[in-house]
Amino acid sequence: MPSSTSRPVDDPARPGHDLVVVANRLPVDSRTLPDGATEWVTSPGGLVTAMESVMQTVDSGAWVGWAGSPGQEPDPFDADGMSLYPVRLDQEDIERYYEGFSNATLWPLYHDVIVDPEFHRTWWDSYVTANRRFARTAAPVANEGGTIWVHDYQLQLVPRLIREERADVRIGFFNHIPFPSVELFSQLPKRNQMLRGLLGADLIGFQRESDTQNFLAAVRKLLGYHVDGQTISVPGLGAAPVREVVAQTFPISIDSSKVSALTEDEEVRERAEQLRRDLGHPQTIVLGVDRLDYTKGIRHRLKAWGELLGDGSIDPQETVMIQVATPSRERVEAYRQLRDEVELTVGRINGDHSSIGRPAVSYQHRSFDRRDMTALFMAADVVLVTALRDGMNLVAKEYVASRPDLRGVLVLSEFAGAADELRAAVMVNPHDIDELKAAILRAMAMPVEEQEEAMRSLRRQVMENDVQAWAHSFLQRLEHSGASVREPKPTVRLTGESATDPAALDAALDTFAATPRILIASDFDGVLAPIVTDRDAVRPDPAALAALRDLSEMPGVATALISGRALDDLDAHARMPSSVVLVGSHGAEVGALPPWMQAEVLDSAALSMTPEKDALLASITENLRQVARAHPGVEVETKPSAAVLHTRNARGRGGHNATESALEYAVNLPDVTVTPGKEVVEFSVVHTSKGAAIETLARASAADAWFYLGDDVTDESVFGRLGENDVGVKVGGGDTAANHRIAGTEDVAAVLTRLADLRREG
Repeated sequence: MPSSTSRPVDDPARPGHDLVVVANRLPVDSRTLPDGATEWVTSPGGLVTAMESVMQTVDSGAWVGWAGSPGQEPDPFDADGMSLYPVRLDQEDIERYYEGFSNATLWPLYHDVIVDPEFHRTWWDSYVTANRRFARTAAPVANEGGTIWVHDYQLQLVPRLIREERADVRIGFFNHIPFPSVELFSQLPKRNQMLRGLLGADLIGFQRESDTQNFLAAVRKLLGYHVDGQTISVPGLGAAPVREVVAQTFPISIDSSKVSALTEDEEVRERAEQLRRDLGHPQTIVLGVDRLDYTKGIRHRLKAWGELLGDGSIDPQETVMIQVATPSRERVEAYRQLRDEVELTVGRINGDHSSIGRPAVSYQHRSFDRRDMTALFMAADVVLVTALRDGMNLVAKEYVASRPDLRGVLVLSEFAGAADELRAAVMVNPHDIDELKAAILRAMAMPVEEQEEAMRSLRRQVMENDVQAWAHSFLQRLEHSGASVREPKPTVRLTGESATDPAALDAALDTFAATPRILIASDFDGVLAPIVTDRDAVRPDPAALAALRDLSEMPGVATALISGRALDDLDAHARMPSSVVLVGSHGAEVGALPPWMQAEVLDSAALSMTPEKDALLASITENLRQVARAHPGVEVETKPSAAVLHTRNARGRGGHNATESALEYAVNLPDVTVTPGKEVVEFSVVHTSKGAAIETLARASAADAWFYLGDDVTDESVFGRLGENDVGVKVGGGDTAANHRIAGTEDVAAVLTRLADLRREG
């Protein structure tokens, strides 16, 4: 149990903090001891589990949140090495702010309206009041120039409220749940206030790329702010200048090493064995672990299980299903109804199919501690994660981390955020009961060799991308955000036309080349090939192409070209071997993949065109052609999923005027990614970016670090994702988030050749 002490918030001896986490709940719950004293114990929530290990690595960390009981908040206190600052919520706040607006309005709206959201003006008023209380508690806690990291949908107004009080701090916001499409989000009565609240942050993080794009579309359509890739230009508060706010994808993870280590604990191993004995040594144990929430697909799962038992596909004497349903929001009517339905369904299945001493479904409506949960995962042959909509779903990752034996099968909903990363799972659409039944049977019958192959891939993803990496990635990106309202750090944002110190670049290449597994990627036009007026007359540098081909054949090296050109066009001009992955249309098109990438790369179906997208693209193309006809020299290029306005050959101010017309037209476009570049503006109906492509390729190749060469503003979505060990090289002038620069395309071949030489020597 964590020890705790209490000190007044205005105690002059109490220091400020470099990192302040703001969340709806504190990471601890109170417990009254027999002598009347209060003890604080770590609470079991998902955010707490994710952030616990992160906060323990911070020298001066604080957490602001509600202590869990209505009425007067306790004084600030220390627990588990953190300084905790409670926020007061009265009973009315709990009913209106938390149970009302947060969980009966926002939660269902953000989860695709699985149940109808409720809208009440008094709930909104309480939401505003509660958010102001959180902001007022958090603002004075941070050190000068410190970082405040706000979490989740209950506190979406807090970033702006803190910004009004503390212009000196960096503010991050992370949304743990999905962000809805602009059509659904537009239903929210106070939608613009919500967006402006979030835009008080310097960096806004989301679980999935689709969530990020939904948010950017909402900002563009509802507020009319200029959006350039992932960067939003936000008018300053009062006399403040325009601020740049970045929206980016950061899939959350778990403390995977800690979870995996529990599997070596003899007591946990014995619990797993005892569980199988208690269930009568069934041949197969199928497990579901969820909060009792309508988004988790528990009813769909039970329906599929009942039908499998009913049609004889599963023998209840050989197979047992365990359903853990952790109590959740039991004062909210939708959750009370769900519990009644689930328990009625479980009772019916057991009444029809159980024998004495052997339930068909072992239903557990209670919480399990981490050790018991690990034992459950170790005992389970199949785990079902069938969420109808989920920001991430850490249960999927916890199961994978709990199986160093490489046994077990994960059945994973395509609507959970984890599906973007855990591609080797058995994917399923839980709305299709027949498909769900088939997936369960496939998982139960999967041969051991296939289980091991899939689990090895899943574990590589989970073990190498843990919660510490997630937090480090977010905080590092936050450190480099908000440059327009603060003096930029010279090592972060480079300006002017001069090149980086050659010695510094060479040292970076030397370190990078010694990294075990690396990804080397490059833009095409303006990098490997000089930009020319006639796009079809482009001539890439043979020496640069040769160096890239050379690198692609080296052990531990993955290579790629990531271009705005259509894939076929890129392939025709680059003429690269199959060992170099080609990515066209800013990430919307992916060419032939080497075998090592097949299991992990983005599902091409997610990038496929639909009749609706075809119609939207046709409309965009026609509008851009109207713009082009009005400005001689302006051209429109069509791609499989995009239309591009080219202004390079325009006369006089024609290019500028055409660009302005195109961007004005873009303001009211739904569900379209607009990407301005060097004398081009691309309108894509498939939501992706070069930055998203580099992250996908890095995951797919299990790269420890990546290297990227780019020259255009579209490459900033890559440079903005640079990690501690990554190397970004800007080719030519202009502001950039790259950490190195070379003068022009004539220097690219030398850089790639040097990198090849260093790798070969290593």
